[in-house]
Amino acid sequence: MANSVTGLIRSNKKDLLDIWIQKQLNSDSLRDDLMTNDELRAQSEDLIDGLSRTLTDENISNAESTDFDEVFEILSGISISRARQGFSPRETGQYIFSLKEAILELLQREMAADPRLLFDESVKVNRLLDNFGITTFETFIKGREELILRQTEEISDISTPVIQVWEGILALPIIGTLDSSRTQVVMENLLQKIVDTGSSIAILDISGVPAVDSLVAQHLMKTVSATRLMGADCIISGIRPEIAQTIVHLGIDLSNITTKASLASALKQAFSMHKLVVKRQEIEKKAL
Repeated sequence: MANSVTGLIRSNKKDLLDIWIQKQLNSDSLRDDLMTNDELRAQSEDLIDGLSRTLTDENISNAESTDFDEVFEILSGISISRARQGFSPRETGQYIFSLKEAILELLQREMAADPRLLFDESVKVNRLLDNFGITTFETFIKGREELILRQTEEISDISTPVIQVWEGILALPIIGTLDSSRTQVVMENLLQKIVDTGSSIAILDISGVPAVDSLVAQHLMKTVSATRLMGADCIISGIRPEIAQTIVHLGIDLSNITTKASLASALKQAFSMHKLVVKRQEIEKKAL
């Protein structure tokens, strides 16, 4: 019988892994739709190997020891990967706490004859694994925040496409509300496209903007001003009746900006400004 949890883990790694895996497979939080059993076992084995390499009788009572850097790195990798895979914080927390249960079960089995030693070593395990659990939660939240930020940026890029509808004519359909950060993205994308294509007209279509208030109007004005500084004219389309009433009610002056009710009307205006005429082709019917 090992006289410490450190020796117990090193000499019973396989038993500990089997107990831990069984607890996870029997848990209601098992997500075999997100991770296969083989992946779960490989992940768990990696953590137990790292713990057995770094754990000593001296550092077990100091969870902040740099000796555990390898374990923290493994835990961080597990937490971030689980955040990206779609595990919940509760499921991720139960993963590390089930390891604590497995170690305590092993202690109970091997040290039952020495209650005092069992108690002392159990206290050490609880403190150490609870600290590991906190690290797991913190890293998981960080990974989830990074994922949300990346998805937000991707959605923002998707919802603000700059389209070249004709030579020298760009269209930017805006969907959703405009806030300060999104306005910055809109302006950057639009101005870069103006530079890349040498376009002289930009159409901002706000048909997909649910409502226009003073703040949204201010963001639109900033975008128009930035576009003009690049030497391009700007047309705002998608002015619905309710939006027109709101703009008038708020006292917002758009008199120096060309506005149109629809994207088709704005495109027609852009063609006119470029001295272009689009006509329907008449197809002559051949005589039978």
